[in-house]
Amino acid sequence: MQPIVKAFFDDATNTISYVVRDPEGTSCAIIDSVLDFDYSSGRTDTKSADEIIAWVKSEGLNVEWLLETHVHADHLSAAPYIQERVGGKIGIGDRIRIVQDTFGKIFNEGTEFQRDGSQFDRLFVEGDTLHIGQLRGDVLHTPGHTPACLTYVIGDAAFVGDTLFMPDFGTARCDFPGGSAQTLFDSVHKILSLPEETRIFVGHDYKAPGRDVYAWETTVGEQKAKNIHIGAGKSKDEFVQMRETRDATLAMPKLIIPSLQVNMRAGQMPPADAEGNVYLKVPVNKL
Repeated sequence: MQPIVKAFFDDATNTISYVVRDPEGTSCAIIDSVLDFDYSSGRTDTKSADEIIAWVKSEGLNVEWLLETHVHADHLSAAPYIQERVGGKIGIGDRIRIVQDTFGKIFNEGTEFQRDGSQFDRLFVEGDTLHIGQLRGDVLHTPGHTPACLTYVIGDAAFVGDTLFMPDFGTARCDFPGGSAQTLFDSVHKILSLPEETRIFVGHDYKAPGRDVYAWETTVGEQKAKNIHIGAGKSKDEFVQMRETRDATLAMPKLIIPSLQVNMRAGQMPPADAEGNVYLKVPVNKL
């Protein structure tokens, strides 16, 4: 089946969130939602999430899933906020436990922070399936950018998160804790083994040099032929050398510190203190 896909572009983080709906019913899933966050003031806002919620309601849709492709380092998830208003189960890959263990230590979260993925409603593994009405979704484990990255193949559409970008922009960085360029190469080729006409929806776009508009939809065939990092038959050694050299020049995402603390908790803020105040930590010289 061919799902109907509605994209929502967030200018502040260059994130694309998706509503994926059953063309023969009212069921849908929301993938990689965004909670707006102004780091300089420490204030959150729900404008981006409210836009999705308003559209879902206007279309009379029933939200069955709130899916995360991975623990994002560049934006905060709005999944709990959306869940409170329109429902849906929050899902992510089961390797979230590795991410929680790694960053639980970096942020000195202590024993009260659960590292078993229990903050999420469903932990997916390779080969799992999910349903959105009559639509079937298949789960691919595609690590490399992070250990917990997933690709959701729903009908003829694959939602790849940060693993792949548009062909003229390339592939994800692999220098976060638990990342691996070698592993990413294998994951990308797993995605590229899907039928060539499979639609690929990417998690971010930054307008590659020479391109004037944002874009987020491509195909397996186009990625195989044109992806500047891994297409046209590039070898694993070539890719790893390119990726590791490029990653060494990249700065950390500006929202990585708040994003990781929130997203490893399924979009929830850290527990409030006795007065009801919420705080985020800044680890010094840890990232």
